Amino acid sequence: MKKNIHSVERVVRVVVGLILVSLAFVGPANLWFLLGIIPLATGLMGWCPPYAMCGISTCRVKEKK
Repeated sequence: MKKNIHSVERVVRVVVGLILVSLAFVGPANLWFLLGIIPLATGLMGWCPPYAMCGISTCRVKEKK
């Protein structure tokens, strides 16, 4: 799995994921907090399956000389 998420986007995904997962402990009792697992996991791995399927990469490509 080649990384296809830029580091800034990774940080945003992890923060949003943590906020959503924290709803399990702080907010109302429902299952919406499970949606936070998706951005949290993709942010920690640095790889997004839909990006890979569509050929999208927000990482900068290093040019070889």
